[in-house]
Amino acid sequence: MSLRYEKGLSELAEDVWAYLQPDGGWGWSNAGLVGADDRSLLVDTLFDLRLTGEMLEAMRMATPAAARIDTVVNTHANGDHCYGNALVSDAVIVSSARCAEEMGALPPQAMASMLRRAPALGPAGAFLARIFAPFSFEDVPLTLPSATFEGRLELQVGERAVTLLEVGPAHTSGDVVAFLPAEGIVFTGDILFHGAHPIVWAGPISNWIEACQRVLALEPSLLVPGHGPLATPSALQDLMGYFELLSREARTRFDAGMTPLDTARDIDLGPYAGWGEAERVVANVHALYRDFGDDGPHDALTLVADMASLADGVS
Repeated sequence: MSLRYEKGLSELAEDVWAYLQPDGGWGWSNAGLVGADDRSLLVDTLFDLRLTGEMLEAMRMATPAAARIDTVVNTHANGDHCYGNALVSDAVIVSSARCAEEMGALPPQAMASMLRRAPALGPAGAFLARIFAPFSFEDVPLTLPSATFEGRLELQVGERAVTLLEVGPAHTSGDVVAFLPAEGIVFTGDILFHGAHPIVWAGPISNWIEACQRVLALEPSLLVPGHGPLATPSALQDLMGYFELLSREARTRFDAGMTPLDTARDIDLGPYAGWGEAERVVANVHALYRDFGDDGPHDALTLVADMASLADGVS
């Protein structure tokens, strides 16, 4: 098994693969394949049809199991983990019930429309156009899950067990992780961003910390994060430390009457200062302010505008 962070497939155990997309930033998500004999389970698709097609071809070249993908698991509703579903629509596509509901709220067509309107959205639009420039949403149909669950679902891929655990709301409303107990491998979805700041779309952050604890309780040996290189469980410990620091520091500044943007600019992130996508700190501060009872605007457009402002300051 190679822990090198390179684009493409990395075999983690016999017929268990991670598909990695450096640099792991906005939209550059990871996926996975779990095979047995002549069938397989795919964990997540990618942000558009071109990228998903390239991944599926690489998988077919690597293992005969990829010729028959019976099951697809969407770990959550963000498009970089599900917009490629159309290319595997013959499979049973599984997600949590809340994930399936959320997927309809921002279909690929809405992303395409938003990017067409980006020039009229000022700095926020310029930020969106920049981070999503490598991807194409114009030709992507919305392909929703065909089966949903709540809480826990046990699956089999041949003789191999795969356990799906709903751990959201955290990053999104319906986050799911996929655990291979015999191999000690967890596909975390975006419960883990490795080497980059996470982003809290749903929260609360206390739920995300609990989700990390639930994954650690599985005693895994290897994690496939939603973004970034392969990780050991210590990465989840680091993430919990990040959230705990941010929660303490944001509370002090909230009590002092500072805005989320000023708070994000003011906090000393200490050991987490070198993580990528630092503009996401302000989105996470917004999530904490909501938890603290703030009734100011915390909608998606406000978050993107504040991230754009912070990105201008840190780039």
